[in-house]
Amino acid sequence: MAVTPWSRTWTFFAGAWHEGNVPIMGARTHGAWAGTSVFDGARAFEGVMPDLDLHCARVNRSAQKMMLAPVVPVDEWVGLAREGVGKFGADAQLYLRPFYWAEAGGFSSIVPGPESTRWCLCIYEAPMAPPTKGLSITLSPYRRPAPDSAPLEAKAGCLYPNNALAMIEAHDRGFDNCVMLDQQGFVAELAIANLFMARDGVVLTPAPNGTFLDGITRRRVIELLREEGVAIVETSLSYADFAGADEIFSTGNLHKVQPVVRIDDRLLQPGPMFRKARQLYWAYAHAPTAKAG
Repeated sequence: MAVTPWSRTWTFFAGAWHEGNVPIMGARTHGAWAGTSVFDGARAFEGVMPDLDLHCARVNRSAQKMMLAPVVPVDEWVGLAREGVGKFGADAQLYLRPFYWAEAGGFSSIVPGPESTRWCLCIYEAPMAPPTKGLSITLSPYRRPAPDSAPLEAKAGCLYPNNALAMIEAHDRGFDNCVMLDQQGFVAELAIANLFMARDGVVLTPAPNGTFLDGITRRRVIELLREEGVAIVETSLSYADFAGADEIFSTGNLHKVQPVVRIDDRLLQPGPMFRKARQLYWAYAHAPTAKAG
């Protein structure tokens, strides 16, 4: 089977920058066989890196939740990110991934040894979707874990096979993404993004309940819309609520703000709340305060 070639990549590891997909783990590395790794994802595009500091702070919080040592201060992450982005062209659309993992076990082989924490920063080309490229979505048979069954407070690598299974099943049925419910049957998120809907001029989104990541882009869009006087309600929502919505859009680091143009067999158009959210986010991202973040 052919392997998709990596896009242009630079990785800071063990004190130096390396070009390409640098080997960082061995067969006995705890993060490889036991899944003790965390990461985050920031974006560089159009000369800006919105909320870079918040993403770097979150990876350190994730490390602590995963019993790892957050050994890189936030300002060091930020400085390295800016240095690495400079290795690409000015128009490059980049994904920035700060990454921690355990190299060895602790008092038990299954428990990570915090003193063995290692880290790298990987930056690579990742094109963003065009502004009006919409998603088709459906309901996934897979659900998000409960807070007492997985390290859901961390952006942990071990959580992503659950999302991958959901994405594969949806793609096999001809959809781009899928709605995942929580264990109580309420909508949690899309497989790889947070989810919003609009109805009668009000924006609604699932309330964070510990089953999904309360995204940095999600929180930023909520803040920006509220500042513009848009009514936003964070609450428990059913799949039927979304199926009957006036419009649906998603937020996430990969494509930032993206419209949903089909849910099951129902066609939708990118609506006014999506357009307002995207316009406000892009204006925020290019503001001097965001550039400095």
